[in-house]
Amino acid sequence: MAFKVTPWEVTGKVDYDKLRKNFGAKPIDQKLKDKIKKNAGNLHHFLSRDFFFSHRDFDLILKDYEKDKGFFLYTGRAPGGGDMTLGHLVPFVFTKWLQEIFDVNLYIQIPDEEKFLHKQNLSWETVQEKTKTDLEHIASLGFNQDKTFLFQNSEYIKNMYPMLMKTAKKITHSTMKAVFGFKDSTNIGMSFYPSIQMVPTFFE
Repeated sequence: MAFKVTPWEVTGKVDYDKLRKNFGAKPIDQKLKDKIKKNAGNLHHFLSRDFFFSHRDFDLILKDYEKDKGFFLYTGRAPGGGDMTLGHLVPFVFTKWLQEIFDVNLYIQIPDEEKFLHKQNLSWETVQEKTKTDLEHIASLGFNQDKTFLFQNSEYIKNMYPMLMKTAKKITHSTMKAVFGFKDSTNIGMSFYPSIQMVPTFFE
């Protein structure tokens, strides 16, 4: 049976090996775990217990780290889809460990436009209420205040706009359709918002 995985839905029985290959990810093997442990001093239980099973370029990040080139972290949460659960907290818990171990900067993006654009029955006002709650939950995890920038797109958009334009200019609609499964009926906001989410990758 065919399966489908997008940022918003999962249908069918997922073939994780095929999914990994489709997204160009590699398995987290013992060799990578050993390298992480060598550089970090220990191994997070999400890794030792195979909670995470694949990655993209984690090996290259470690190579840069070993050469003192450094790296920074970037993650986020799209409010408006319901209250945060333990599942939503998992990437933040792991990211916090990475920040503490490697002493690096972290950017946490709150794309408050995403769920608003995706769900036709969701109001902007509701999204903003959810955003406030999510910001409080994320901040309560205790990230390093001197090395963490937590922001929501609608407030920080003026600062991101120049890079957003440069990014959007390089991406075709056909690419967005292929990656995200957009259709002709998809609103133009959904087609454009990925450009906004890419901007933090250029913050440093």
